[in-house]
Amino acid sequence: MEDMERLQAMLGSAKRIVAFTGAGISTESGIPDFRSPGGIWTKYKPIYFDDFMSSEEMRRESWRRKFATDETMLKAEPNAGHRALAKLVEQGRMSTIITQNIDGLHQRSGVPDAKVIELHGNTTYATCLDCGHRHELDPIRRSFLEGGKLPFCVKCEGIVKTATISFGQAMPEIPMARAQDETLCCDLFIVLGSSLVVYPAAGFPGLAKRKGAELVIINRDPTDQDDTADMVIHGEIGAIMSRAVGVN
Repeated sequence: MEDMERLQAMLGSAKRIVAFTGAGISTESGIPDFRSPGGIWTKYKPIYFDDFMSSEEMRRESWRRKFATDETMLKAEPNAGHRALAKLVEQGRMSTIITQNIDGLHQRSGVPDAKVIELHGNTTYATCLDCGHRHELDPIRRSFLEGGKLPFCVKCEGIVKTATISFGQAMPEIPMARAQDETLCCDLFIVLGSSLVVYPAAGFPGLAKRKGAELVIINRDPTDQDDTADMVIHGEIGAIMSRAVGVN
C-alpha cells in the first residue's frame, strides 16, 4: 500500500486525531520560518523576555521589529494544509490542533478558537502582562509609528506585549496542560511541518506514541523522531493533506 493510501486509511479508522503543527505548514502561506537561513533569527538577535521587561529601549526595538515584519504576516492566507485540518475538525474526527505557530491561520481557516492550542501564543493581538487585558494592534501601531509611543494597558497601565512567548519567558501552563491531556487521549497524532527540536513541546509526539497512538510525521526534511513514527512522508503539507482528506 502506498503512503497516500496508508494515510487515508489511518485517518479513516482513527476516532480521535490530534495535529501538531510547526512553521512548515505556514511557510506554504508565505510566512518565513524564523529559524531557517534568511529567517528572522538569522537577521536579528532575539530579545529575551527579561530584557523586554527591564529596558524601554528593548521594548521599543521589539515593537519596531514587530511592525517592520508584520506586512508578510498580515498578507498570509490559510493554505490547503490549514483547510484540510479544518475539514477534519469540522467532521469531528480531529479533536485539537496543537500549534507552535503564532500566525492565527488555523482560526482563519475556520477552526474554532477552542480547538486550537497555541503553545507559543499569537502575534495578531497584544496583552497586558499584568492584568491580561487584550489589546488590538491597530491603535498600538498608529501610536508607535506616528508618535513613537510605547503601549501601556488601558485598564491598569501595565506593560503591553504581543501575545507571544518570548525567549526566556515561561511556557503557558494552561495550554501546555491541555496539550498534554489531548495527546494522552488521541489514537492518531500527526506532526505537520515541525522540526521537533524545540522542547518541551517536541516531547508530545513521543508521549502519544508511548500511550498507544499511531504517529505520523509529515515534514519537508527529516526529524530526529522519524525512526519512532509509524509513517513518515517528506513533502509539501498542503498537497499531501488536501489529497488525503479530499479538499481543495
